[in-house]
Amino acid sequence: MIENSPLSVGPDRRTFLAGAAAVAGTAATVAVAGAGAPEASAAARYPLPYKSDALRVLVTGDAGTGEKPQFAVTAAARKLHAAREFDVAVGLGDNIYESGPKGPDDHQFQTKFEKPNAGLDFPWLMTLGNHDNTAIFPGDGGWLLRGDAEVKYHSRSRRWYMPSRYYSVSLGVADFFIVDLNPLAAYIPPVFSPEWEPGGHYMTRQARWLDKALASSKAPWKFVCTHHPYANNGPHGPAGDFDGLPAPLNGQAAKDFIERHIAGKAQFLFSGHDHSQQVLENVHGLKGTRQIVSGAAGKTVHKSSSKRFRARYENYQDRGFMTLDITPSTVGLTAYEVPASGAARAAYSTTYRR
Repeated sequence: MIENSPLSVGPDRRTFLAGAAAVAGTAATVAVAGAGAPEASAAARYPLPYKSDALRVLVTGDAGTGEKPQFAVTAAARKLHAAREFDVAVGLGDNIYESGPKGPDDHQFQTKFEKPNAGLDFPWLMTLGNHDNTAIFPGDGGWLLRGDAEVKYHSRSRRWYMPSRYYSVSLGVADFFIVDLNPLAAYIPPVFSPEWEPGGHYMTRQARWLDKALASSKAPWKFVCTHHPYANNGPHGPAGDFDGLPAPLNGQAAKDFIERHIAGKAQFLFSGHDHSQQVLENVHGLKGTRQIVSGAAGKTVHKSSSKRFRARYENYQDRGFMTLDITPSTVGLTAYEVPASGAARAAYSTTYRR
């Protein structure tokens, strides 16, 4: 059913309190901007490709540490790019560890994104993660306005592509839908404004946008990209049971959103969050949409699989990334492992067919 087979479809206290107080007055405006038109592009931005015959994609997640392991991963990606060029990359969130940027001009964009990815000169479609929205403790996801600094960085970088908190990109042979589930999975619920609550304006608008965008897409392949996974055998667990926490901290609202607005409407759901790589079999509740986890570009967990979901490939020990080779009739997926010592290697490869 997988191999060569058809598919069905932290700030200081003053800064934090100021940001929290700002939510009530500005969240609606921010959310509208988050779903609307891009800001002015950076000069000489690497152009988005549009290919009807073939598309080559680099997939990374949870990368932004600025430490040696991240550089090892990107060095391996550069070797592949030199041999056969990528057209575009997808970043699956947690772009700036540990607590997100302090603003669009934060030097961390240089040390944790631009420098590690030097030479990978193509657009990077970026997704927001929980660490990118930190409020009090790293990764709590509790200050959603912090993520807007990454949206603003879109206008300052040649590579970084994040025109809004959620957006879609049509690349001919494939359409990519970048979705923001952070309001539904934060470890600190959005108590400062109903704007961000599961039934609030932000998620309601995002749901309407996504329903319409997926329904109107004519691309042979549809990829939805989130930070938080629906299914996951790693220590973070799946949506509805994140980290063994009680509701509403367990991501049940994110699970419900995926089942209502993504399941069965795209062939693939790519996610990070768990610092592992997983290629899962059909998962009940996803209605044929395939869950892929690629969150090991900067960190790893060194734990074993929960075996909760059947998997064709799993790695919890090594850092790594994935590649996609997309044609109108096939998607070739390859998972690369980057051990602490030794050369990167292609550990798993499969082909999905329409």
